[in-house]
Order: sequence, then C-alpha cells, then structure tokens
Amino acid sequence: MGKYSFDEIIPRRGTGSVKYDLGPQMTGRDDLLPMWVADMDFKLPEEVLSVIRARVDHGIFGYTSPDDRYYDVLTAWFKKRYGWEISREWNTVVGGVVYGVTQAVRALTQPGDAVMIQEPVYYPFRSSIEGNGRVCVNHPLKRNADGRYEMDLPGMEETIRRNNVKAMVLCSPHNPVSRVWTREELAALDALCRGLGVRMIVDEIHCDFIYPGHTFVPFGTLGEESLMNAVICTAPSKTFNIAGLSVSNILIANPELRKAFRAAHGANGGGGSNAVGLTAARAVYEFGEAWLDELLEYLWGNVQFVREFLEERLPQVRLTPSEGTYLLWMEFSEVVQDDAELKTLLRDQARLWLDEGEMFGPGGEWFARMNIACPRSIVQQAMEQLAEAIDARTAAEPQNTEKI
Repeated sequence: MGKYSFDEIIPRRGTGSVKYDLGPQMTGRDDLLPMWVADMDFKLPEEVLSVIRARVDHGIFGYTSPDDRYYDVLTAWFKKRYGWEISREWNTVVGGVVYGVTQAVRALTQPGDAVMIQEPVYYPFRSSIEGNGRVCVNHPLKRNADGRYEMDLPGMEETIRRNNVKAMVLCSPHNPVSRVWTREELAALDALCRGLGVRMIVDEIHCDFIYPGHTFVPFGTLGEESLMNAVICTAPSKTFNIAGLSVSNILIANPELRKAFRAAHGANGGGGSNAVGLTAARAVYEFGEAWLDELLEYLWGNVQFVREFLEERLPQVRLTPSEGTYLLWMEFSEVVQDDAELKTLLRDQARLWLDEGEMFGPGGEWFARMNIACPRSIVQQAMEQLAEAIDARTAAEPQNTEKI
C-alpha cells in the first residue's frame, strides 16, 4: 500500500473544467462520462499544495519570473530522471506546449514553407502549422501486425525532398498511439532530418509517463549536433496535472534558434509568467517525485485493467500496445462500419465522451482515444458502459455487413 490514494473520486463539475463542464457546449449533452481531453482527475499531494498555499497567502501576484531555485529544481529533475544536463539559459518559459510549438513553427520557417508531421497525431500540430500560413505535410506512421506503430523512415527522405520540408514536429512519446521511441529510432530520424536540413520541433510533454519495459530518451541526449538542431518543448502540466496554471519550459540550446524563438514569442505578445504557476511548477519538480512514481504504478494498473477487460469481454475492440502516456488508442473496425457509426456507438449508446480518432488525421479512422488518468472505478464504469452498448448492438444486429 502506497502513501498516496488515487481511488478517491473528486467532483470537478462547477469548477470551469473543460473536461467536465463543457459537455453541453461541445456535444449538446450533459450525460456523458468524460474521458477525452488529456488532464487527470487526481489531486496534487499535500507536499506540493502547501507550497502553493503559502504563495497564495503572500497575497501579491505582480509580474514574476523564474528564480534560481526554479532553475535548480528544473535541471535536477531532468538530470536525475533522464541523465540530461540542461542549462538555464536554454529555457524560455511560456504558457503552454502548443503555444511553444506554434512559435517554433513561426521562428524556424517562413510562410509557405512545408512542415512535416506523422499522423495520426495530436491534432493541434496541424492547426499550428496551417494556421500560420505554412504547408502541413503528413508522412504517416506505419502500423504493424501487432498494432504497434513505427516511423516510416525508409520513405521519409522522399517525402522531405519532394515537399522541400523545412521543419518537423515530432511527438515523443507519441499522442495518441502511445509509442515511446527508442534511441535507435530517434537517432535514425535525427540523422536523416539533419542531413536534409530539417529543423526539429519536439513535443516531449508526456515524457514522464513511461510504462515497464520502455525508456524515455530525451531528444537532447542524442548528441551535440542533434541538440543544436532542435526546439524541445517540455512542461510539468501533464505530469502533475497543472495545465490550468500555464507554465511550460521550451529548451533551445542553439543561440540563433533561441533568439528567433524569443523574437516570435515577443511579436505574438508573449510576456511575463503566471506567478502561481511558477511556484507550482517548482514545487512539483521539487516535492512531487514520490507521488508521480506511485501514480505511474496506478496508471499501469488502469492500462492492464482495460487490456484484460477487452480480452475477456470485448475481443472485437483492439487495444494498441501501451508504452507511455495515459491515453489509450482503441480500434473499433470490427464493431462499426464508419466514423459516424463509431460516434453514435460511443456517445448515444455507451454514453461515453472519448476523442474519436478521425480528429487525429488520416489513420485515425475507426479509432478512439480514451483517457484513463482517473480512479479505477471510473475506468471500470466506462468499460461496462461500452460493453453494454456493444452487446446491445450485437443482439439487435446479429448479421455483420461489410464496410463500405
């Protein structure tokens, strides 16, 4: 039995929660079990909350910037957990990783330039590219017979050359397909992109959620040349569920790229930092490690619960192997004929609010992403609702039809 309990259900409705309070606005429904957007239903440990309370009790929240202690705990975190020694001068604190990716796109490319992604992938990447007048080029991931995704490196060179790609946005670990890239995969990708003059924008926001048998490799540890070619986007927001406090650390070792990023940041109105957010970010890195380690065990238990449930009750729903993140990627191609039918199944019949896979781009058809960062009783409730809905469909429509 650990020190922390993750089974407690903490009501979040009425707090302005995007996950719980926007159902009527976004879906027209208020009866769906929300397991979509990537935040957690777990409360921070008292060791962290006491630091935040002390900052609030001070009562003054003027313009604030990171202090020496902030940088000390930030650098200690990456060194201890990943063997990566970062320098404080690399860091630019911004409000969020998506914002950081967007400013990196603006800094590293020009309007009309091509920026590559690997779909299915976190959908704001595409909007960050296209919304800034760049051309989004998709070089899709490959899915093997086991359902595990891989990078299509052999075909990537031709895609880069044909489209004159200038930058790539890499999701590491990958959202939504739960891949934790190996050092060999990252090194091969890095060598290819550097050789073709492609700058790297790397989203590592899920780096702290790694499951047994896998190891997170920071892009910045691949070598000096790799580090100098990259903008690396990190944050404690997913790890410790403080996305609402708006603090991310954008690490850029190359002085020229850092200058360009900060220029784009400033031109877009970027300025001071969230005073309470900085305190929270420092506190979680300084006092939250034991809580996180227990959380990882709990999340792995949730993953195992879903896997075993599907094997026993719903073998027609295929779970992609989970290597990292708290997001599960499930295939429903043996259950529904198209994405419209999948949406009907999940929302109208199972009363679940998941992210349907089509929003993640080509390759997301017949898939859904489910957030399991919640008490296990909620995960169990979701799976029971899904099973009841699929069983009812099977009973009502015993004859399978071919997909059209």
